[in-house]
Amino acid sequence: MTEPAFVTETRAAYDTVAVDYAEVLRDLLADSTFDRAMLGAFAELVPEGRVAEIGCGPGRIAAHLASLGLDVFGVDLSPRMVEVARQRYPGLRFEVGTMLALDLPDASLDGLVAWYSIIHTPPGRLPEVFAEFARVLKPGGYLLLAFQAGDDHRHHIEHAYNHDVSLDAYRLSPDRTAELLSAAGFEETARLLRKPEGFEKTPQAYLLSQREH
Repeated sequence: MTEPAFVTETRAAYDTVAVDYAEVLRDLLADSTFDRAMLGAFAELVPEGRVAEIGCGPGRIAAHLASLGLDVFGVDLSPRMVEVARQRYPGLRFEVGTMLALDLPDASLDGLVAWYSIIHTPPGRLPEVFAEFARVLKPGGYLLLAFQAGDDHRHHIEHAYNHDVSLDAYRLSPDRTAELLSAAGFEETARLLRKPEGFEKTPQAYLLSQREH
């Protein structure tokens, strides 16, 4: 099967920026009150069991979840990102994979986090992604998404983290994303929409949902 162009472009871009990306975002959580709040709520709802961070990048969110007591591992499309994550957090497990076809058994996870990792998927392909998330989560398992809020507008990126790249990003509608999650078998538990901070240019959205029993 031919790989979708957006997958190829996303992998190439993140392979290129991996080291600088990790450095720029290394301590970001320390200044992100609402990020920590949503991750903390997720951790309290999933106190035990297996958790995956899908699109884990250099591993900082997985490491934070591990510090909160979760049994977590990471999956990322970019081999270079996975390499950086393994170097930075040798006590955690990181694997190369794609959210369109996770190498995980059905109903094998108690929790799943996709932290700004669905933003390079064209909105028309998100139902496939959410169906895959539903497949690997146990009934009653929790899903936490974070993304830039908008109206599904496509934004082409040509320079990032001191490198030339070429990939698309999408600012997603929280209401529309919640509708797609519902269609995939999720029930919304909580949402948060906050104003931009620091280098951010758009509001930031967090959706916490539970896989229906």
